[in-house]
Amino acid sequence: MDSPAPKRVLVIGAGPAGLMAAEALAEAGVQVDVCDAMPSVGRKFLLAGKGGLNLTHAENAESFLGRYREHASAVAPWLEAFGPAAIRDWAAGLGVSTFVGSSGKVFPEGMKAAPLLRAWLRRLRAQGVRLHMRHRWTGGLAVRLAPPDGPDATDAVQGWTVDFETPKGPVQRHADAVLLALGGGSWARLGSDGAWVPWLRQRGVAVAALQPANCGFDIGWSAHVAERHAGTPLKNVVLRLASEMAAEGGTTAPRFERLGEAVITATGIEGNLVYAASGLLREAIAAHGHVDVRLDLLPQRSEADLVTALARGRGSRSWPNHMREQTGLAGAQAALLREGLDAAAWMRLQHDAAALAHRIKALPLRLLAPRPIDEAISTAGGVALPPEAAGVDERLMLSALPGVYCAGEMLGWDAPTGGYLLTACLASGRWAARSMLARWGLSVPAIAVSS
Repeated sequence: MDSPAPKRVLVIGAGPAGLMAAEALAEAGVQVDVCDAMPSVGRKFLLAGKGGLNLTHAENAESFLGRYREHASAVAPWLEAFGPAAIRDWAAGLGVSTFVGSSGKVFPEGMKAAPLLRAWLRRLRAQGVRLHMRHRWTGGLAVRLAPPDGPDATDAVQGWTVDFETPKGPVQRHADAVLLALGGGSWARLGSDGAWVPWLRQRGVAVAALQPANCGFDIGWSAHVAERHAGTPLKNVVLRLASEMAAEGGTTAPRFERLGEAVITATGIEGNLVYAASGLLREAIAAHGHVDVRLDLLPQRSEADLVTALARGRGSRSWPNHMREQTGLAGAQAALLREGLDAAAWMRLQHDAAALAHRIKALPLRLLAPRPIDEAISTAGGVALPPEAAGVDERLMLSALPGVYCAGEMLGWDAPTGGYLLTACLASGRWAARSMLARWGLSVPAIAVSS
């Protein structure tokens, strides 16, 4: 008796999530075709790794999972199956060793994304994965049904026909199952343009609006700060977001408090410290129209110490020199202390050591809006995850389109930079592939690690 033909899967999107799914499927003997609108694979992956590819993070599992906030329960199974340690093993299997940086971030030796991607593509091609570039999905997705008396009476959906636009004209491709890994809506020039949102909504899929995540925020600086200090880093500062309960006399523990680095922009502020809080900041702005935060410019010094230092007589020294000598603050940081104050208020502050020390330790900043979505590193929103009004089930299969799965940033989770974004993209791709295989009675082979 002839053995059954291998299953065929069409992966749409050649970023980390799509490629990881393709690899897991190919390892199990599935015939995989990967289509992408761009001329080459992994465009955003390569650009993100240009300054140093942050693969994952070495912090403990509980803290790691907490980075996904309200989506942690949905993401947890993906990470249990393919978490930070497994990702390092996977990279080692490609011949790329990794190391843990001083901040806990995990990088490949050499820091770059290109060598890892080249090794990955060699392995995918050796596994028989076929790549079809300049194939732009147009939203066309037609189901093929089993005949009424077909051999699989329990599953009427027998496959899919998918429509693409290519430089040579329209193309249709057929598969037993489809994986969508189309990214979010940021960095559209690299392929993640969010064009899929209305197409899935039209088919009854629950999709939350895409919003900027890991982004900068507008403040509305004075011309002096915007013109003279844009691009200036603020190193070793603490960002605090007050608890919503504090104003009601409840807990005073901040909702967010972290040491890090931010960057002044022409319109406001950005940087890793801001990105880490971006979800909370975005939600607060949506609820109230703005959000007030505090910046501790000198976290290594106490407020009492600063009061003593600033109260010292300055003699013939100018005020900027006195400030620099007693606090080390100058340039952009000194300019921020004066921001929003008129000449009279600034003069009064210079003669009130306690008030100035408090301002240094809790500089008030009002954030007005997140920057536009195409400037963001990633996006929030997307295909709703359980236990919400789910667009996908726990297997990452679309509830409205059985046999079509989703993975990566197009799903409705978000996380800060630091390896958390890439980890969940890779893990969701492998989880979706595993779910497909389980539906067919197949399993994902163990990750190969080079000796």
